[in-house]
Amino acid sequence: MSEPRIKVMLVDDHAVVRMGFRLLLDDSQDIEVIGEAESGEEAVRRFQELNPDVLLMDISMPGIGGLEATRKITRGAPGMKVIAVTVHDDDPFPARLLEAGAAGYITKGCGIDEIIAAIKSVYSGNQYITPGVAQKLALSLVNNRGKSLFEELTQREVQVMLMVVKGQSNREISEKLCLSPKTTSTYRGRLFDKLGVDNDVELTRFAIRHGMIKENIVH
Repeated sequence: MSEPRIKVMLVDDHAVVRMGFRLLLDDSQDIEVIGEAESGEEAVRRFQELNPDVLLMDISMPGIGGLEATRKITRGAPGMKVIAVTVHDDDPFPARLLEAGAAGYITKGCGIDEIIAAIKSVYSGNQYITPGVAQKLALSLVNNRGKSLFEELTQREVQVMLMVVKGQSNREISEKLCLSPKTTSTYRGRLFDKLGVDNDVELTRFAIRHGMIKENIVH
């Protein structure tokens, strides 16, 4: 007698993405797509009705979004397996999703073999994090020894960060802090390295997500 197929529910606000996943997964003999939702709110309503084994949950959706939907679903049904599917591969997202109860985290750029592997892994009771993200997450934990990333910053680095996210230029920061432009650039480089960001926009988003600044102070 063959093993029962793994029942999967797709949650994404783009119909073409849901269709793509369905077409790919329908070719798998071990997986059956039993339903879809186009928002976090609909997922919260429908998952009990459909009773899937695994939810593939897009994170960036209008409304409550995938993060809050994951939190609500896993709080109401602790055994439910949710895999976050997202374009984001910076480390704060997987950490927050795992805290919210997600069992897996994959990016939309991964191949069908990895998607199937993730589904089978979480269905079996394991966690699955796409390898590149897992490495970043592990390095973050090792580097910070359980501390907040911001605890690794010096007082001067925090000063520079707050001025950068307010849109102040290197020259303005140098003048206000009585630093040479070269020293200011060095502080910016250290900030980017410690926080794992590549530019001012990413730094600003990072600071907002971690509560260091409020979104309405950013121009």
